[in-house]
Amino acid sequence: MAKLEYRTLRVELQESICTLQIHRPEANNTIDDQLVRDCHEVLSRCEDSTTVIVLSGSPEIFCLGADFNKLAAPSPSAAGESASPSALYDLWQRLATGPFVTVAHVRGKTNAGGIGFIAACDIVLADATSTFSLSELLFGLYPACVLPFLVRRVGYQKAHYLTLMTQPIGAQTAHEWGLVDAFDAQSEVLLRRHLLRLRRLSKTAIQRYKRYMEQIRQSVPLAELKQRAVAANLEVFSDPENLAAIARFVDRGVFPWEKP
Repeated sequence: MAKLEYRTLRVELQESICTLQIHRPEANNTIDDQLVRDCHEVLSRCEDSTTVIVLSGSPEIFCLGADFNKLAAPSPSAAGESASPSALYDLWQRLATGPFVTVAHVRGKTNAGGIGFIAACDIVLADATSTFSLSELLFGLYPACVLPFLVRRVGYQKAHYLTLMTQPIGAQTAHEWGLVDAFDAQSEVLLRRHLLRLRRLSKTAIQRYKRYMEQIRQSVPLAELKQRAVAANLEVFSDPENLAAIARFVDRGVFPWEKP
């Protein structure tokens, strides 16, 4: 087993399986540019020989979306460290279409951009206590880059409802909707059972199959949706009122609907 060192990830390579764990405990496993860069580098390492990539977070938090602390930073240089929507969309597209089987192992809370990671994966396994939410509209934002991946997984109306309601759903509801493929109180055991089957697949077979599946999808291909998704993301994340609401939340824990 080989362990790779990254600032935002814990990565292990064992034969044809790569385990990629988001590890930003000081920031609740939120997304910044460094995390996106590190993930891209790992996927590049996996292009030639890896057949399965397991993506996970901590037992309490899978990923809580954008790093609001960096978005609320007073200096332009610090704010620039928040995740680029273009690079993040590319990362999710690689998870969805790359020459490997991507498995999300979800425990604890997932919110906002964390849903993008989940929706982009081929298989989603969850702990029975996991929760899933899209909170963006509470801050005047909306999950522009997440939605192309989420809609292709759960359908338009369920993605629409999850976005509008902004409240978490549990693992059972997520399973009924198709966001989660399987869940169990012992998700580690569930993951091992899946890996026992997936490790039998050849690299060539996976590559050919995923390429074919992208060709026969009835919805618009992900690559064609990127320009609109990134433009929409940049619009809402550059709105001064939205940034002020984020800063108030970071500084004082005040939600936009509450009086300061």
